[in-house]
Amino acid sequence: KPKTKRAKRFLEKREPKLTENTKNAMLIKGGNANLTVTEVLKDIYAVKKPFAVLYKKKNITRPFEDQTSLEFFSKKSDCSLFLFGSHNKKRPNNLIIGRMFDYHVLDMIELGIEKFVSLKDVKNSKCPEGTKPMLIFAGDIFDLNEEYRRLKSLLIDFFRGPNVPSIRLAGLEYVLHFTAVDGKIYMRSYKVLLKKSGCKIPRIELEEMGPSLDLVMRRTHLASDDLYKLSLKQPKGLKAKKKKNISHDVFGTTYGRIHMQKQDLGKLQTRKMKGLKKRPAEKSVEEDGGISPKKTKSA
Repeated sequence: KPKTKRAKRFLEKREPKLTENTKNAMLIKGGNANLTVTEVLKDIYAVKKPFAVLYKKKNITRPFEDQTSLEFFSKKSDCSLFLFGSHNKKRPNNLIIGRMFDYHVLDMIELGIEKFVSLKDVKNSKCPEGTKPMLIFAGDIFDLNEEYRRLKSLLIDFFRGPNVPSIRLAGLEYVLHFTAVDGKIYMRSYKVLLKKSGCKIPRIELEEMGPSLDLVMRRTHLASDDLYKLSLKQPKGLKAKKKKNISHDVFGTTYGRIHMQKQDLGKLQTRKMKGLKKRPAEKSVEEDGGISPKKTKSA
């Protein structure tokens, strides 16, 4: 139990919520990281800000052999995504991207850097900090291969940013493009330029902004199907309740069924006209129960 109000507020923020906060990422430098890996981590931190934490000190750990230090940092900084950079003779210029579930490693994929162009090397204007990117994936292998399918899901989770209720056209100014071909993954980032086109719809041009990475997949550590299914489970409060007597057709039209009591059309108020006015004889018949008395002839 918390002893102070500050500790109580801290624990309340960490409690499960119906609508979770935007996922934060931690970028960790390995014990033998070189200059290339350090620059990659800095550039991805610049792209991911403000939903990222950069650890500047070197951390001697091997995620594929021991994951306790990653889980400790995840709990300490409240981050569910991580990017670990390292370098050695067997695996030069190495990146490990992964995500957590309940502060335990869910899945992680090891990528090797073959070519890198940093933000500083591209002398073009940059997007402002915190810009939500548009993600584009090219390549059939992203849908056919299970490892590439999980990598696509991981990259979407890492770069998607906060959920927004509405979109402004001028705010669509940043594109992250991932292409998978011939066993390599090419990551390119572009700034969207809206040019005059002579009509309402602007002409769109892409200007390379950086960083650019040529990656190759190495080792993978994927969660089992049961654990992955459990991580995707949604709480009951988020599921939309089914409304009775409402249906939709193929065109999206909504139909509703209304239940009403049986109507007595005899008491229906009609338009007041002389032709529809009841005569005194009809009124007396209704009062007597619908049986007209026989008139006796006078002698």
